[in-house]
Amino acid sequence: MIKLTLAELASITGGKLYGNANAIVTSVAPIDKATKGCITFLSNLKYKKYLANCNATAIIFDKKIGYEQFQGSVLLVDDSYVAFAKVAQVFDITPKPSENISTFAVVHENVLFGKSVSIGAHSIIESGVKLGDNTIIGPGCFIGRNVILGKNTTVWANVTIYHEVIIGNQCLIQSGAVIGSDGFGYANEKGEWIKIPQVGTVRIGNRVEIGACTTIDRGALEDTIIEDNVILDNQLQIAHNVQIGYGTAIAGGTIIAGSTRIGKYCTIGGGSVINGHIEITNGVTITGMSMVVRGISKKGVYSSGIPLQLNKDWRKTATRVHRIDEMNKRLKALERLFKESKTES
Repeated sequence: MIKLTLAELASITGGKLYGNANAIVTSVAPIDKATKGCITFLSNLKYKKYLANCNATAIIFDKKIGYEQFQGSVLLVDDSYVAFAKVAQVFDITPKPSENISTFAVVHENVLFGKSVSIGAHSIIESGVKLGDNTIIGPGCFIGRNVILGKNTTVWANVTIYHEVIIGNQCLIQSGAVIGSDGFGYANEKGEWIKIPQVGTVRIGNRVEIGACTTIDRGALEDTIIEDNVILDNQLQIAHNVQIGYGTAIAGGTIIAGSTRIGKYCTIGGGSVINGHIEITNGVTITGMSMVVRGISKKGVYSSGIPLQLNKDWRKTATRVHRIDEMNKRLKALERLFKESKTES
């Protein structure tokens, strides 16, 4: 069990402590379920209703939110969500994917090892692979020829990384991810598909997280590029030659077609579909289930799709959409009549 004093947690978060500096915290918990020994946080005012009955040893508060209703110890910070994330990392008890190098792993003789590398059972590491210090590869993985994995990078079970892929330091790749598979490149000759070899690769920066069952295709001629500090959720499809800029976050189920460029610090909601060969500028937010068919050159929040309605209301909306051409013609006819009547008068 991990035990830390509130004084130690104050040092980790950079917050100002009001209360018992020697109180012991052993876990994190949601505000409505926290008990003695737990630390929780409050950043959203709608959860303030739980304060009066909260039994947590301490709560992390935003400076902008009043904490008078809480009788326990308080850590006051600029951003309670960020501070809670740092505290949660300290109490994280997730086991490592593997320890040491399993005797059941198949490792080519010319693999280059850094210090303290771990490889799980039944993983295959092909020739020319370079593994950085403290790299961890879980069981059942395939690491293709000449792959480079940076320092402190963790690969969970059953990940496939094709040949020549380059992955930076402190990356986290969740189970089932496939990196470096062929992009969808074909020519058509009189109805017959001719495959175009995908001779580029995938280059992934530092501190990138790739979610479970996400696929990142290798480039056709140039490389698919994921820059530093990018977070990719589960079950994404990132096609060949896509480039994703620094600090961008993409939620689950999103599909990005080939040769699209996404800027820095973008946020893309789940289930979105982004057309190929377009460019999205820095700082764009795309809400969930959006369809992006043209490039975006101006920072802002963009949405598409129809929000959820009662079925009977949706049916009316759908009917009106199908009649929009007819309604447009009638509107133009009315405008013409109105202009003619104004001219006559």
